Amino acid sequence: MPAHPPEPLAPAASQAPANTRPRNSGQALEKAMLYLTWLTPTLENFPKSQRFLLGDRLQTLAMDVVELVVEATYDNDPLPLLRQVNLALEKQRMFVRLAYNLEHLDARRYEFAARHLDTIGQSVGAWGKATKLRGMPRQPVASGSAAPGAAAHTS
Repeated sequence: MPAHPPEPLAPAASQAPANTRPRNSGQALEKAMLYLTWLTPTLENFPKSQRFLLGDRLQTLAMDVVELVVEATYDNDPLPLLRQVNLALEKQRMFVRLAYNLEHLDARRYEFAARHLDTIGQSVGAWGKATKLRGMPRQPVASGSAAPGAAAHTS
């Protein structure tokens, strides 16, 4: 009797329902996750006195960026969330610079972190620009006029 291959447990990504796939976060989310994956073990090399202060702040901000990017992915008006991402990235830049000045990061790691934060920021900026160009968020319809293509409700 020929052996049958096991059936897949979950549908492939291309078969996933459209409403469950991330919309615009691709590069930003991927880059933020890569940065967080690098940062987490790097912070373990900080001195104990700073691991739980500066290190915790850096890790929390990096996790906030990932969370905000995910939230923006599913929000109809992602621009306010993308502004929060940019603010969190700027705070991280300052704390990374402080870690370098305090010699908790060597020049190679400082450069790596700075470049990654910049590329995340560029991805978020491009996403925000594309969102603005598409006209999102849409302007509210003036009272008394129906939105194009909207069916009138009669009771």
